[in-house]
Amino acid sequence: MTKLKGMILAAGKGTRVRPLTKELPKPMIPILGKPVMEYLIEHLARHGVKEVMINVAHLNKKIEQYFSNGQRLGVQIGYSYEGHFEHGELEPKPRGSAGGMRHIQDFGGFFDQTTIVLCGDALIDLDIGAALLEHKQKKAMVSIVTMEVPLADVSNYGMVETDEDGRVISFQEKPQPEDAISNLASTGIYFFEPEAIDLIPPGVNFDIGSQLFPLMVEKGLPFYAQKRSYNWIDIGRISDYWEVLQRVLKGEISYMEMPGKEVRPGVWVGLNTKIDWDNVKITGPVYIDSSTQIDAGAEIIGPCWISHGAHIRQDAKVIRSILFEYTRISKGESCSEMIVSPNYCVDRSGETYYIGDDRCLLRWGDSRA
Repeated sequence: MTKLKGMILAAGKGTRVRPLTKELPKPMIPILGKPVMEYLIEHLARHGVKEVMINVAHLNKKIEQYFSNGQRLGVQIGYSYEGHFEHGELEPKPRGSAGGMRHIQDFGGFFDQTTIVLCGDALIDLDIGAALLEHKQKKAMVSIVTMEVPLADVSNYGMVETDEDGRVISFQEKPQPEDAISNLASTGIYFFEPEAIDLIPPGVNFDIGSQLFPLMVEKGLPFYAQKRSYNWIDIGRISDYWEVLQRVLKGEISYMEMPGKEVRPGVWVGLNTKIDWDNVKITGPVYIDSSTQIDAGAEIIGPCWISHGAHIRQDAKVIRSILFEYTRISKGESCSEMIVSPNYCVDRSGETYYIGDDRCLLRWGDSRA
């Protein structure tokens, strides 16, 4: 396989998935206890990508301290911070997805061969080798991996229109359904040749989808779209995160193994749990992490992920939900299709409630209190 480098875009604030990103950068959002970007880096490594650059800004230290130089994952990782000091404080200031790449190139010339560029907030099982082969066969300067989406969802994506050979003839960033040129969505996975980086103006904020790609179309450059069949699970909105975990727990992502030990069909358990097995009802798929307590009369209906240190009290019911670490569901309460932390909970539609909010019927809290 042709040698391939990797670039992960991780500088955004993730405003559409707040409050999850209030204290975490979006690529650090956990999936079964592991950051989403870790799965991405592991997938790159499986396909022979050993050199990975990551641009960072919002809460950058949490990414850098967790992944360090990448040795633990069998890759080399480098970082490019986007921001500056303002009034004595470090202020994140992303340069745009393309601007960040140009900054990296101007600094050290990283993009000296074909590079796969990905967003750091999606789970994928793309056959990278097959996609790279198609990119090379078409002698593309840039290839964009696409997927058909329902017309009602086009406003969440960059939409691509191609000719019969797959050459991109127009690119439209997040249109309204009535204005969409196609239902072929960019998945935020691109193959770049070094010459494409030269098109990005230096020192300015510049975006891949809304600026670089239309420029390539305008210049008639070899810019191609690939239609590939694979799982692509994007965490664009808070409601997507709930759906991602439902799909993961159902086993839809082939390379993602459930942690813990399977003690009953579809029920996985971590270390040192306290569960009244004779008097609880648990219907999988459910993952119950370490040091969790589940009292008599409680019921869990999967898909559910119960993080470490959680406490589901007597006669409480948890249905198709995610409990973050040290979350307590109070006695007799029912929690359905929600993401719950010790301080806030979010329903499936993305509505957020904080402790003490009278609008929320659920009573919950911190298990350590």
